[in-house]
Amino acid sequence: MIFKLNIDRDCREEVIANVHERTPLINEIERLVLQDGTPDQITGYTEDEIVMLDIREIECFTVEDEKTYAVYKKGKRYLIRKRLYELEEMLPGDFVKLSKSAIANRSKIVKFKVQLSGAVDAVFESGNVECISRRCFAELKRRYGL
Repeated sequence: MIFKLNIDRDCREEVIANVHERTPLINEIERLVLQDGTPDQITGYTEDEIVMLDIREIECFTVEDEKTYAVYKKGKRYLIRKRLYELEEMLPGDFVKLSKSAIANRSKIVKFKVQLSGAVDAVFESGNVECISRRCFAELKRRYGL
């Protein structure tokens, strides 16, 4: 097997593999290349367990008492040992900022609910509700045409 790596900042990045047949190793290489640096899972903690959470199933990340939590399926909450700004950098494009203390998985938002005061809430599949700041809602409206 031959491995070549050409570093040229001016060319478009591509990965070409010449193989005799598709194998599990080739499948894994393809998955890693197409993943584009975005993780599939993140570690969540409760009092008595450590769980690998599928990022696509997380409804939102929220900060309470200076601790970051992931709200998972059915509203279950897990402690995440990362700051919100660190998560914002590593999460896929489905995640949007709702406020200084919340990032949401847009695909898990069922509806937006307008309060009498003019505030807007995001309602998730589990029934969890997160308030959206005015600045972030203006960005959501601009970005997604709400």
